[in-house]
Amino acid sequence: MTLRFLFAILIYISASVAYAADPIITNSTSNSTVTTKGETETTVKSPPPSAISPSMNNSNSDLCTVGIAGAVQTQILGISGGSTVRDMNCERLKLAKTIYDMGMKVAAVSVMCQDERIFEAMEMAGTPCPFLGKIGEEAQKEWDAKPELKPNTKKDTANNDKLKGAAMGVGSVLLLLLLL
Repeated sequence: MTLRFLFAILIYISASVAYAADPIITNSTSNSTVTTKGETETTVKSPPPSAISPSMNNSNSDLCTVGIAGAVQTQILGISGGSTVRDMNCERLKLAKTIYDMGMKVAAVSVMCQDERIFEAMEMAGTPCPFLGKIGEEAQKEWDAKPELKPNTKKDTANNDKLKGAAMGVGSVLLLLLLL
């Protein structure tokens, strides 16, 4: 048994010496050169700027107005605007119909006679427009005596010309902005 014991101690000592050996040191040198070249392109997709004109809905309504609207958009600036224009003939027709429906026929004819075309048509038919409550030949005598009171569309034409001129001016400005 002693022999076995000595043999076990010998193995133990030899194993410890193996573990106590010096570490292995390795030297290595590495050289590397990295060259990187890259290009980047960014594309931004966005909706274009927009100028939205105001909507003026007059369908299915009992209004005597017409809506006018427009808009112009450039890359930098956008302008929009709108307005309404009264239709005087439409108003005249509605007024005359309302007065006629209330039983006042002469007053309804008087409202319609404010239009030069109706006035001339009534004279051509031999039924002159009423004049301060007078009808028929009495009214014709009064109209002949005071022709300056006959309806004149020159005022309406002047207003329409002003409106057309304003529309042309606004249109020109909008066209110039569009060309920017």
